[in-house]
Amino acid sequence: MSIQNGQCACKKETEKEKYERVDKLIKEYGCREDCLIQILHYAQGIFGCLPLEVQQFIAERLKIPLSKVSGVVSFYSFFSTKPRGRNTIRVCLGTACYVRGGKQIIQRLKELLDIDVGGTTEDGRFTLEVMRCIGACGLAPAMTINNKVYKQVNPDKLQVILNKYN
Repeated sequence: MSIQNGQCACKKETEKEKYERVDKLIKEYGCREDCLIQILHYAQGIFGCLPLEVQQFIAERLKIPLSKVSGVVSFYSFFSTKPRGRNTIRVCLGTACYVRGGKQIIQRLKELLDIDVGGTTEDGRFTLEVMRCIGACGLAPAMTINNKVYKQVNPDKLQVILNKYN
């Protein structure tokens, strides 16, 4: 990777080149339906998400119904049909976190970021999601940003935490 002026100077792939990479992988997997999750994972890494057009492409190459591909994409929370932000915020709403203010954390983040749960900020900086439990019940409410755990989160300190992520 080459860096110029603080930004990546990598070659930008065209849509055609991205589809060619996915097609090559599908062929390497032998066009096998049982490799669907691996193929979707790879495709999401290339495209950043799995919009309907990408799902249709994969379905056609694997000779399976689009509904099967879309069903897998919608079932697993790892997959996204819309671009995600550079930083993923997940607020715990397990019982302890919910009782100790998890809902207030979400409400304050929605205000600060001007997005709803499942949304991504216009600048592509943050995506806001909910999770059921992160295992920090004794230090609730908790949230993660890019898998870094923040414990005993206070709505008034959220802006300070967000400022750490550019």
